[in-house]
Amino acid sequence: MDIQLAFGKSGLTFSMPDDLDVTVLEPQFVPGVKDPEAALRKALKEPIGSKPLQDLLSPEARVGVIFSDITRPAPNHLIVPAVLEVLSHVPGENITLFNALGTHRENTDDELRGMLGDGVVDEYRIVQNDAFDNATQVQLGTTGRGHDVWMNRELMSCDVKILTGFIEPHFFAGFSGGGKAVMPGMAGMMTVLGNHDAGMIGDPKTNWGITRGNPVWEEIQEVCSKVDPTFLFNVTLNKDKEITGVFAGDLEKAHAAGCEFVRKSAMVPVPEPFDVVITSNSGYPLDLNLYQAVKGMSAAAQVVKQGGSIIIVAECWDGIPDHGMYKQLLSEADNPQGLLDRVCTPGFLEHDQWEAQIQALIQLKADVYVHSTHLSVKQIEEALLKPCPSIETTLDEILQKEGRQARICVLPEGPQTIPYIEK
Repeated sequence: MDIQLAFGKSGLTFSMPDDLDVTVLEPQFVPGVKDPEAALRKALKEPIGSKPLQDLLSPEARVGVIFSDITRPAPNHLIVPAVLEVLSHVPGENITLFNALGTHRENTDDELRGMLGDGVVDEYRIVQNDAFDNATQVQLGTTGRGHDVWMNRELMSCDVKILTGFIEPHFFAGFSGGGKAVMPGMAGMMTVLGNHDAGMIGDPKTNWGITRGNPVWEEIQEVCSKVDPTFLFNVTLNKDKEITGVFAGDLEKAHAAGCEFVRKSAMVPVPEPFDVVITSNSGYPLDLNLYQAVKGMSAAAQVVKQGGSIIIVAECWDGIPDHGMYKQLLSEADNPQGLLDRVCTPGFLEHDQWEAQIQALIQLKADVYVHSTHLSVKQIEEALLKPCPSIETTLDEILQKEGRQARICVLPEGPQTIPYIEK
């Protein structure tokens, strides 16, 4: 049988013998809305739990519009212009577009133009959040868990704060979208480190599809309340990156509605763990580097047996990457257990430790093989992972150990499908 996995922009097809025990899990396909622009306009006029955006603005207001960075497939080229259309009575100099980088690298001018369009980039001022520069931030106190709250100073100077983005399952925040535009999107480094520290990430409820009781999500909500967001404007997408739903209005109510919409199509129960799970990282742009590919590994880890095997395909055109500390944390460890022990040392705080921690936990459960067209064997091994020259070859080697009766699961769309063991 031939199976296509999401990989880069074009996909990757591999073959498996027909006599194998294979289960293919995909989210329920939801067709895109017929007229995306009309759907966006309608949601802005008929929001959930809020007045229409138009009624929340005055011409003299200073407005901040937050949008997702290059690592997310949010249709910014549709979302941002829809918001700007409502802001037509506000002078352009009163509007600032904020790129919610979190701790990611700054996006290039070409990337911004690809995401927003030349007209938007040329006409409006864009601020890219710099989590590493304290001079760009203001402190807003501490959270109930004792973490300092640092937020982008220019965002806080805005009278109106509009959060945009898209909602999908998230491996430790439960779901993306919502308050994540603010935290980590526009937060300072110390706030991100606190929210993503070893204790928070290691909590059993810090997982896919969980919001209430998830300490990471709950603190994101707390930080967001200090920012006082005016309006949420989120969308949901299918595998073709088409808009399937628009959720606008009150932060909590609109986000909850979007999460429930996604949950129904993306969360898939299975009766028992699999011996082998083959997954992607949802293709472009999410599979741009190995750091992001931990999400695909985590989705597979939800249903792989202890001692099983995970094969993940990720293009990784952005490398490990070289920016951030993820690569260094991996290279300085001898094995996954050593990596986990270091990250969990009391008082340890380092950029990207959360991704390293989750990768280590996954590897202590299963062997992880990586197929990438942009990473060398040496790079994969230095990241403590196993190279996969081809899915067919690696799978054959695994089956020699497991036997041909092994149960195999395939997640063609990677973390767009979140399987879980039905209890």
